[in-house]
Amino acid sequence: MRHRSLIAITAALAAGSLSLTACGSRDSDSSSAGSGDSTTLTIGVDAPLSGENSTTGLGIQYGAQIAVDDANKNKLVPGVTFKIEALDDKAQPATGQSNATSLVGDDNVVGAVGPLNSGVAQSMQQVFASADMAEISPANTNPVLTMGKDWQTDKKRPYKTYFRTATTDEMQGTFAAEYAAKSLGKKKVFVVDDKQTYGSGLAKIFNEQFTKLGGTVIGTDHVNTGDKDFGSLVTKIKASGADLLYYGGQYDESSLITKQLKEAGVDIPLFGGDGMFATTYIQTAGKAAEGDLVTSVGVPADTLPAAKTFIETYKSKGYKGDYAAYGTYAYDATTAIINAVKAVVDANDGKVPSDNNELRSKVVVEVQKSDFDGITGKVSFDQYGDTTNKQLTVYRVENGAWKAVKTGTANPS
Repeated sequence: MRHRSLIAITAALAAGSLSLTACGSRDSDSSSAGSGDSTTLTIGVDAPLSGENSTTGLGIQYGAQIAVDDANKNKLVPGVTFKIEALDDKAQPATGQSNATSLVGDDNVVGAVGPLNSGVAQSMQQVFASADMAEISPANTNPVLTMGKDWQTDKKRPYKTYFRTATTDEMQGTFAAEYAAKSLGKKKVFVVDDKQTYGSGLAKIFNEQFTKLGGTVIGTDHVNTGDKDFGSLVTKIKASGADLLYYGGQYDESSLITKQLKEAGVDIPLFGGDGMFATTYIQTAGKAAEGDLVTSVGVPADTLPAAKTFIETYKSKGYKGDYAAYGTYAYDATTAIINAVKAVVDANDGKVPSDNNELRSKVVVEVQKSDFDGITGKVSFDQYGDTTNKQLTVYRVENGAWKAVKTGTANPS
């Protein structure tokens, strides 16, 4: 499934004065660079590209691909051609860990973009850290990933190699709670999660913040990923008298829950996080999705002038999946790695360091220094590796489509 590459061949090698082994080597591909020898470097992408969550996972893959295509077209790093190696983690932590191992084992890979799921990220972080290789997720939101398990009382960054261009659930859960209590005027909420790292974490923060705002969490429950029949849960929610259902998890289960809830005559909105923000949610739930809400990171992509060309390219290429949730954030994550490579090369007299470990290590340092205008806005990272862009948006299903209804920042208490 993976291919090793050979390092760009120098004039001395052409004369026969050097010899190479497969270890630590890279491609020489003059045709892709336009002229002269070109070093080809790989940026790995890990996301669910099939099965559950694949709609948003494919958006990550192709967002990264467009960034690489743009960098190559514009010769952003002279003498270097970038390519994408996309691996399918199927939203499974064990598969993600295996993919991370494959990526760090390929000496041509200089950094990785992904994954989608916070639970998968937990299985990958140590692998990338051991190789001192940068990993930038455009989608992970669990605070533990950047600030440690005791993040609410004692923030400590677990891995210097891990970054993300998406803001955290501390912000997202709070933003949702504020909207539910203040904008919607909801008083009694039933909270459900899918027991996964992302879903349970987000639901917990919403629960805490909604209560602090004076609301009542009238009931809680859990579901399993892959469940299809939610009759028992619907009965509990109906009996509770809740005026809102908050769900921590992905669109696969939530789209069925809202459909079965409405079929049972419970006409209350389902409110969730960015894991629900996909066209597939609406397609599966049908008319039952009307009025349902989500929060997602950043501002709507179609309102950002810098993202206009990206969206046009995504559509013209006929790429599958949904770019709206994380495609632009994957683009900026990929660009951050490319910019880091450029900084390393510029500091090395315009040459790619011959030692792969040195290159990866220096890329991590340069990613931390990121400070540029991306297509999602300002791209930079704080001392924990978290994005400094804290913008969030609430979307509501109106006439069969997600419509942005509020953009702003949260104020955790």
